[in-house]
Amino acid sequence: MSGRGTHPGETPDQAQTRRRWITLAEVVAVAGVIIAALTLYNNWQERRDAAADKAIEQASATRDKTRFVLRGTPSADKSQIVLAKTEAHPLGDVRVTFPTALGVSPQDAVDQTIEASWFEKALRKATDGGPDDQSGRLPVLIRYTYFTDDQPTTRQAVYDLVWQTHGRTLRGRAVELIDLRLRETGGNQARIDALWTKDHPAA
Repeated sequence: MSGRGTHPGETPDQAQTRRRWITLAEVVAVAGVIIAALTLYNNWQERRDAAADKAIEQASATRDKTRFVLRGTPSADKSQIVLAKTEAHPLGDVRVTFPTALGVSPQDAVDQTIEASWFEKALRKATDGGPDDQSGRLPVLIRYTYFTDDQPTTRQAVYDLVWQTHGRTLRGRAVELIDLRLRETGGNQARIDALWTKDHPAA
């Protein structure tokens, strides 16, 4: 007989020992196949995880590269807010929308400045009846486009135009712009109307 049977000249003990070695060899072979399969799976899993990590890093880098928040500072005479310019994110169209109660039409910041002259008359009218020296915030909706590597991105946010007034002899109150502050991202006409009404209920 051959295989797992008793070979000629083998004693029963010898045959049993040989069968044990055959079984052990089969177990080792199966274990080798399992280990090889696990190794292949682990290698595949590591490659997949590495690819996923790389994709996340690239997406994060893209977000960081395209992130830009519109900012501005008052001019020396405080008659305008000069919007900040950066080489990485050149500005395109900028539109400023005012609360409906002021009766001021939306204005395009063609020169990338926000002018007090756009709304000072309406603001003085809305705040008449108080002292000449006043200060406050005017909520506006700003929609702006900027470029990253020549690719445009458009954002919209609610900003506060921080203003103050002071009296002038024979010329009424002067309106000065002090700051431009981001209030919240997104927003719409109804939102700035509500903010204006909240701060100026009698306006």
